[in-house]
Amino acid sequence: QVQLAESGGGLVQAGVSLRLSCVLSGRTLSRYAISWFRRAPGKEREYVAAISRSGAMSHYVDSVKGRFTISRDNAKNTVYLQMNSLKPEDTAVYYCAADSEYVIGSTSWNDMDYWGKGTLVTVSS
Repeated sequence: QVQLAESGGGLVQAGVSLRLSCVLSGRTLSRYAISWFRRAPGKEREYVAAISRSGAMSHYVDSVKGRFTISRDNAKNTVYLQMNSLKPEDTAVYYCAADSEYVIGSTSWNDMDYWGKGTLVTVSS
């Protein structure tokens, strides 16, 4: 059974960096495209970034382009989300999700096959 576990969240000041990790267990990570989503307090869940199975392709929502970088290490069964120049509006619970059908992770939560429980990122101004 596939399980996803996020880590790396915390309380930080605006402008600093954080790196989130998403560890997949139960299967080989290379079989899955991965997406990151987030849900800010009082808001709908939104797509953040996605990466293909090999890591050759990635995609970002406009609001994080140039600040966030998604990457993966299939040997470690881990996907990363490097978040630089954090802003208060990045405050949210961040989730990773896995899908076995798409070449690159979907922008839609419901398209994914497996989801983690999330890690909280709080950015203070």
